[in-house]
Amino acid sequence: MPELPEVETVRRGLEPVMAGALIERVVAARPDLRFPLPENFAARLAGRRIEGLGRRAKYLLADIEGGTVLAMHLGMSGSFRIESDAGESLPGVFVHPRSSERLHDHVRFELVAADGAPARVIFNDPRRFGYMSLIERGEFASHPHFRNLGIEPTGNVLSGEALAPHFAGRAAPLKAVLLDQSLIAGLGNIYVCEALWRARLSPRRAAGTLVTRKGLATKRLDELAIHIRETIADAIAAGGSSLRDYRQADGSLGYFQHSFAVYDREDEPCRRPTCRGMVKRIVQSGRSTFFCPVCQR
Repeated sequence: MPELPEVETVRRGLEPVMAGALIERVVAARPDLRFPLPENFAARLAGRRIEGLGRRAKYLLADIEGGTVLAMHLGMSGSFRIESDAGESLPGVFVHPRSSERLHDHVRFELVAADGAPARVIFNDPRRFGYMSLIERGEFASHPHFRNLGIEPTGNVLSGEALAPHFAGRAAPLKAVLLDQSLIAGLGNIYVCEALWRARLSPRRAAGTLVTRKGLATKRLDELAIHIRETIADAIAAGGSSLRDYRQADGSLGYFQHSFAVYDREDEPCRRPTCRGMVKRIVQSGRSTFFCPVCQR
């Protein structure tokens, strides 16, 4: 499933076309994706303007004129394709390649962009694990998709002080606690592995060991929060992660996969200059964890 940096990359790719655009028509090729589309989905969007395009955790959020939020989740295989007079583009770079087969085009937004140019944004999803919801802005915070989401890992709100109450007394391993979406929203497997390596913390370490007896954040918890923010920021700046080479428009290779320190590098040397360890893979809660057992304690 795409992680937060990939979703943010998609948002940034869609924003120039969608933000400020008038929705002339919505065409749904089927009544459902992972879940049924909202009742009167196309009619409720037609003729409305998209006032802004945002993100919460791994959801794309389009603020629709009149106080409605269109929430969109890519699922495992979903992607958006932009068709305009300038040609076709597929914003975002993914671990697994996205489909280009038209039979998997499920929702088409026909737009007039803010500059007056016509454009089409198509949602393609072979496995149909993605979904779309229409939520009234006043009900957004209490909606089942969003009411239990934790701190975003992209700003200064994420700090040792904010994490300490959730870590205190926890015997659960750091990896499991950090993947809890009610604690940190949108933080996924790849970036937990990378942030823990940067912080020199073992994924098997008990979360409670990073909090003092008085319930305060230790220096190592403060540092972990900083490393999480920096890891996510670096991945967004690099355009997300892909396990396949992907060339940007200028021909350069810059994606975050090329600087993975531990993820998917089992039995390779640790990239810390002062460490002679080898990256190991273990399974925690059914998911692969990559770490260096020598420098991560």
